Amino acid sequence: MKRIMIDMDGVLCDFNGPFRERHKENGTHEEKFPQSRYGFFLSLEPIAGAIYSMKRMSQDFDVYILSRPSIKNPTCWTEKAVWVENHLGFDMLSRLILCSNKSLLIGDYLIDDQTEYGQTEFQGKFIHFGSAEFPDWAAVLSHLYGK
Repeated sequence: MKRIMIDMDGVLCDFNGPFRERHKENGTHEEKFPQSRYGFFLSLEPIAGAIYSMKRMSQDFDVYILSRPSIKNPTCWTEKAVWVENHLGFDMLSRLILCSNKSLLIGDYLIDDQTEYGQTEFQGKFIHFGSAEFPDWAAVLSHLYGK
């Protein structure tokens, strides 16, 4: 069975919208790291199609969530776990991996929106979520299921 690693921020949940909104609320860029606020990760909304796609892929693939923790917010480890439980269920917690360098893990696919934390050195196929080739979850599912 093929193993798929899926990033959280910007792939399963909307990180960028609340990040930009926080800057807009301040009117400045003084708060350089809004993600350092307690509750930031817990309050993120799922990306369109993410929850359905996770459930669909979990039927046919060995699926894990692989997220880079924020060193600016020591509570993000807990917040990310609570987010996963709230949106994907308790059983998915055993499939949550928090790691600062994603190239250290082994899988057939990595679905991620970023490229600077070991994603491009990942030994499997890198699916760049949000790119022209994979703009959304429909494109990712189409690729994985050959449609």
